Amino acid sequence: MAAPLLSSLSESLGSPEPAVRLIFSILIGYPCALVYRRFLFYQPATVVHLFHTFSGLALAAFNFGAQIYHSAVCILVQFLMLRLMGRTVTTVLSSFTFQMLYLLAGYYYTATEEYDIKWTMPHCVLTLKLVGLSFDYYDGGKDPSQLSKDQRKAALSSVPSLLEVCGFSYFYGGFLVGPQFTMRTYQSLVARELTDCPGQPPNSIIPAMRRFALGFLCLVTYAAFSPYYPDSYLLTDEYEAQPFWYRCVFILLWVKIGLYKYVTCWLIAEGVCILAGLGYNGVVDGKHQWDACANMKMWLYETTPLFGGTISSFNINTNTWAARNVFKRLKFLGNKTLSHTATLLFLTIWHGLHSGYIMCFSMEFFIVTVEKQALALVRDSPLLTKLANSALYPLIYVVQQFIHWLFMGYPLVPFCLFTYDKWLKVYSSVYFCGHVFFLVAFLIMPYLRKVLVPKKERSQKKQD
Repeated sequence: MAAPLLSSLSESLGSPEPAVRLIFSILIGYPCALVYRRFLFYQPATVVHLFHTFSGLALAAFNFGAQIYHSAVCILVQFLMLRLMGRTVTTVLSSFTFQMLYLLAGYYYTATEEYDIKWTMPHCVLTLKLVGLSFDYYDGGKDPSQLSKDQRKAALSSVPSLLEVCGFSYFYGGFLVGPQFTMRTYQSLVARELTDCPGQPPNSIIPAMRRFALGFLCLVTYAAFSPYYPDSYLLTDEYEAQPFWYRCVFILLWVKIGLYKYVTCWLIAEGVCILAGLGYNGVVDGKHQWDACANMKMWLYETTPLFGGTISSFNINTNTWAARNVFKRLKFLGNKTLSHTATLLFLTIWHGLHSGYIMCFSMEFFIVTVEKQALALVRDSPLLTKLANSALYPLIYVVQQFIHWLFMGYPLVPFCLFTYDKWLKVYSSVYFCGHVFFLVAFLIMPYLRKVLVPKKERSQKKQD
């Protein structure tokens, strides 16, 4: 009965049935969280783990059928590694290798030239959870002084049980699309510690509904405007025949609307986590915070004119995971640029095997590098600093936002189109303007510093 209903619903909405199933499954997290709050909050940990495990498994089966065995295999193998191999570097390396190879094999055998919702989608979220679990268990055996603040907070003092690992992995608020959270955070949830009312369910209904409402608004925006900006149009002769300015503006609007499908899922899933209590983040300035599972900083995302600002406001928990478990662990390299490059390479491979991911993340690295140089130039140049703080700032902001979103969309063309024949066709149609713009900016930046930055300031920077 559910299949025909979903089929007719997807047809009336003009959306693929797997996408409708996914949104419906994320929404089911809200009644699951209410059941947990009302009936299971005071139950023993075993009961809570079982509820989280079986509710998550049910959602996985609803979306992917028998293919849920992939997640079960990886969870079991991860538990056995922790239990049998102990707190060793070998355990961490074995976990990393096995989980990543399993994910990449899944990508390889299920890959198409389109974005498909299949078992590898939640599995990439699960891969980070399980690899992070091995890191956190390993950290639990180290001297706290050797760990960063985030690593100390996540470190595990003992091996979690198989049931704990299952509840942690299949938790209905994070299994399908994230967010990432640590086993320690999950254990705190089950121990009834994540609440603003000690010993009672958290007063999180209103904060949860705020994120849900924001997510629903993004969903409506995406549903209303995405039919006018389909990915396929970028590859048509009609698009190529349009004026250059039109092609550029289309990319700007296409990416702005297209990203709302990710934002929608993350905001609605965050609301589920807040409702259950997982989003509780302590007290700041006398106010209870509910942003522990925030994957989006919406105000920053919508208002920042900087590429770095958009990146730091988007998919926050994945970026935090990569910073804690990849970037900071490469400290021994002694070079932040090298560590950053290795982290982006990891994220590239984690996203998939298509060439579009390589192009996207390499462009991101280049764009952010140029932006940092430009910001340093404005900061060090008295003339540019004065101009940036003048009455012309509103006009500068508008121009900056246009450039920001135009070239934010540019590297996302290969991210969304996957294969080189497609993204190369689009880049050719706009004359590789993004590559040219940032290459020229990178090359002339040293000259601009000589012209616009006083010699004394340049000398001081060299000494620093």
